[in-house]
Amino acid sequence: FAGGRGASDSGGRGGGGVDVSVNSDRGDGAGRGRDRPARKKPAGRGRGDGDNPRRQRVNLRLGTGKKGRQAQRSQKRGSLRRRNRTAEKEAKEEAAMERRTVSLPDNPITVSELAEVIDQTPVSVIKFLMTNLGVMASMTQMVDNPTCVAVAEGFGKIVGGDDEDWDDEDDEIDEDSALSVGFIVDEDDPEDLQPRPPVVTIMGHVDHGKTTLLDYIRKSNVAAGEAGGITQAIDAYQVKHNGQTISFIDTPGHAAFTDMRERGANITDIVVLVVAADDSVMQQTADSIACARQAGVPLIVAVNKCDLETADPNRVKSDLTQYDVLTEDLGGDILTADISAKAGTNIDELLDKIMLQAEVQDLKANPYPDAQGVVIEARVEQGLGTVATSLIQRGTLRVGDIFVAGSTSGKVKALIATDGKTRMEEAGPSTPVNIVGWNGVPSAGDLIVVAEDEKTARELAISRERIQRERAGDRYQVDLMQSITQNIFSGEAMKERREMCVVVKADVQGSAEALTRSLSELKLEDDEAIVTIKVLISEAGEVSKSDIAVASVTQDTTVLAFNVAANFAAQEDARMANVPIEYFSIIYDAIESVESRMQEVLSPTPEGEYVGAALVQEVFNIGGTGNIAGSRCTDGIIKKGSNVRIMRGDKILAESRVRTLRSFKSEVDSITEGDECGVGLIDFEDFEPGDVIESYVEAKK
Repeated sequence: FAGGRGASDSGGRGGGGVDVSVNSDRGDGAGRGRDRPARKKPAGRGRGDGDNPRRQRVNLRLGTGKKGRQAQRSQKRGSLRRRNRTAEKEAKEEAAMERRTVSLPDNPITVSELAEVIDQTPVSVIKFLMTNLGVMASMTQMVDNPTCVAVAEGFGKIVGGDDEDWDDEDDEIDEDSALSVGFIVDEDDPEDLQPRPPVVTIMGHVDHGKTTLLDYIRKSNVAAGEAGGITQAIDAYQVKHNGQTISFIDTPGHAAFTDMRERGANITDIVVLVVAADDSVMQQTADSIACARQAGVPLIVAVNKCDLETADPNRVKSDLTQYDVLTEDLGGDILTADISAKAGTNIDELLDKIMLQAEVQDLKANPYPDAQGVVIEARVEQGLGTVATSLIQRGTLRVGDIFVAGSTSGKVKALIATDGKTRMEEAGPSTPVNIVGWNGVPSAGDLIVVAEDEKTARELAISRERIQRERAGDRYQVDLMQSITQNIFSGEAMKERREMCVVVKADVQGSAEALTRSLSELKLEDDEAIVTIKVLISEAGEVSKSDIAVASVTQDTTVLAFNVAANFAAQEDARMANVPIEYFSIIYDAIESVESRMQEVLSPTPEGEYVGAALVQEVFNIGGTGNIAGSRCTDGIIKKGSNVRIMRGDKILAESRVRTLRSFKSEVDSITEGDECGVGLIDFEDFEPGDVIESYVEAKK
């Protein structure tokens, strides 16, 4: 390039001569080529040197097909486009969120109305309720607000509302919500409500006479047949008093049956608190009071055993005031009766007060719709299969009805009264009945509801089982993380964790649940290890081959049979697999047996036959030899070269062999009971006075 656009002598814009060349060896007048002269600008187009004294600025930009200013403008326009695209994207997201946002009323709406709000078909909503939430519903049933929110969120909708309207308490699901009960509860027409019998739960401390009271009322003798003289299962009965019906529920009083007492309190109308006049208020008495208050049901205090010489009813009523239970004798509103269940004293007075309390509550129910109830207890009976003692709370259950309860379903094959003999065609509200026809064993406390057909009941049961399994997995993960965190900060992470596995089989589902909970809470530990219980199986029914197969997988697993037997095939498999089966009829005997086995797992005894023991009295340090335990043989015989274990309390410190054995400075081959000696062991010298050296002979394999 020579002289910009024109030559230096042409009078162009570049007057004064500006020469920019690519190569330094080109001449001053060089143009675009070495031999070709520079192109001259025509005269008259530019201004001369005198016209513009300023020198022309030369643009050295490499050519890109666009001029500099145009490129800059293009760059600016490009950045503006990016900002506009971001804004457009945000606007689209906001519009999509607005389309997904729905507004739900606080009051219940029908399934079809909910489907219209979330832009889905009613069939899709019903299917989602069954498969994802485990709730049975129809198009015309009213759905509560928490369930509506769960359905809307399940379909990807956002439930609109002010943030101020939400708080932490909104996350808690109401107990009456369909998400909790598993079905939609329809409101009854007041004209359809009819009086129903009261449901009364007998509660109190163990051995205070609860079952004896029911025996007198029923004119039976159930207490005489109970193992250990204590109730270990929940049961239901129905009696007549002055032409009126009363349904009774008997609950256990042992500490291990807290869940049973809570279930009894939750399904009852009145709680009769039985307190022994010679024993006053005990731990399970206070627990029963707490269960009644949590359930929100009234109390009636029955002071039992008033016929004994040591009875003091006034002391019982005074002690109850510590738990805010003020009886009518002391100016309160709690009805009370001083009775003797064994002698039958004032039993009629107690029943009259129960009916008086029921009259005040004005108990009514609708007997016309499909039945709804609750499982009180479940068991497996030979010839009948699964039998569930249940309480009908609403509607009428009939033979042939298809039902679902929890993760099990079935068809009513027979309804048996609580006496175990009378066959019934139907059962109305407040009626306890034994239901036959289950496909599995339900859990105590499961809610029963009649379904339209077997397919619906089966699909709902399968969905609930899957949901229950997923929730159990999530709960296990949370508990595991909490346990790990707690162990890290408490120092338990450094200890060895050992598990003792058991299989629990019981006569009823509630007893299996109570025994499992008690065993799961057991824990033994020392400075080195922690021992816990892992329950592999917990269910009702006799011990079967499948139970033995599960137990044989894990070494040292024990099968606990509570009030049940093992069939012949299971006994043979247990013998071949060397799986122990232990039989119990009292729950705390089973717990004590497991605790003793846990102690063995915590401090295992080496295999071998015990020979003798020596007590360390003093420790001597012998130069070149090391520490010698000055000991006295307390039992049996100690031989040189024999196998020994060093015990400090219940803990085994080490296992070794006798290296030296001296008596009066002489090396001997053995010592017997009463002799004093000096004992030196191989690879162990940390003796302390009080240690025990046990000698044993290894068992032949």
